[in-house]
Amino acid sequence: MRIIIDAMGGDNAPQEIVQGVLNAASKTDALFTLVGEREAISQCLAHGAAGITRFELVDAEHVITMEDDPLTAIRTKRHSSMVVALELLAEGEGDALVSAGNTGALFSGATLIVKRANGIKRAAIGTLLPGVKPCLLVDAGANVTVTEEYLEQFAVIGSSYMREMYGIANPEVGILNNGTEEGKGTALQIEAGKRLRAHEGINFIGNVEASAVMAGACDVVVCDGFTGNVFLKASEGTGKQILSSLKEVYSENLITRLSYALVRTRMRKSMKRFDPSEHGGSPFLGISKPVVKAHGSSDAVAFEHAILQAIRYAESRIGFDTPKSGS
Repeated sequence: MRIIIDAMGGDNAPQEIVQGVLNAASKTDALFTLVGEREAISQCLAHGAAGITRFELVDAEHVITMEDDPLTAIRTKRHSSMVVALELLAEGEGDALVSAGNTGALFSGATLIVKRANGIKRAAIGTLLPGVKPCLLVDAGANVTVTEEYLEQFAVIGSSYMREMYGIANPEVGILNNGTEEGKGTALQIEAGKRLRAHEGINFIGNVEASAVMAGACDVVVCDGFTGNVFLKASEGTGKQILSSLKEVYSENLITRLSYALVRTRMRKSMKRFDPSEHGGSPFLGISKPVVKAHGSSDAVAFEHAILQAIRYAESRIGFDTPKSGS
């Protein structure tokens, strides 16, 4: 197993990215190809002696920044760490790719260079939501506008992911909507609901409201990328505010600090469950080879988990097929 790493992508590259690779290397026997500025990567690697022979370095001249226009960057920065890494994956020089770089550029590049799997009309970003039980949000931001057919495909590939990666035999699928009634939503949700009800391979439970998703209403929730991204960021923001408020309460005075000592273990366990860094990255579902997007602000721990997720994803062979012609 060889994992290709965009070592220059993300807010904390290359230091935290390389450290994340070193962390992952201590827990797996995978080989790693790190793409980027050789000298900068070598300096970071020098701080980690273990497993140094398992790393291959590939030079790249440029970096696609978070401010770059995604499609323009993919087309003009052909020697960037991200594009070179994607080309290596497409050419079979690795089994999976992980990047914390520009999401739009990575998704565009994965579609244009690695290409969609056969039969997939739109790939999507899947993000695991840490609620009462794991729930996969598809699409989390790739496709601003979709059709009912795309939502049906999101349900199929999302179900496959949860079945293979999390052992859920018959994942429950819901459509994110503003009510649970069958006639709720726009024509998109209504028509998609009809398609999902008629699809024998999908365990469709109907419409789900945003408040019910985090409460464990389903295993996969599908929506367009605009709605999904807004929902995801609102959920993340709410979670951060709750945790911040709890910290303020427990650090207010001696009594509250002593009370925290009594529940510290349980609190840390709960905080870990809602910590995005513990859940790895977001897989690009429907791409012919595994591409995993780590959060742009990933530290070494978060990037390590994204790598371990990419390894599991590659081992599962979920929905990988010959690239779709003309993708």
